[in-house]
Amino acid sequence: MFTIILGLLFVGFTVFACLPMGPLAWGDDVISFLKGCAPVLSALFGFICFFIGAADIKDKKEAKKEEEEAEENK
Repeated sequence: MFTIILGLLFVGFTVFACLPMGPLAWGDDVISFLKGCAPVLSALFGFICFFIGAADIKDKKEAKKEEEEAEENK
């Protein structure tokens, strides 16, 4: 329950901080940060997807090999 309340407080602070007429008005800074980190996050997610795909192909080959061995043993 504590974590839900804490999460709502963080989301509320984020909305409050990004309001254009609010006392903090961090909206422009947040947009600049997102623009700057987008290429880095894109590359990171690309590498992760590549490795997950390679592991999936490897698992499918192993499963097919085990299936063929099971049919030969019958």
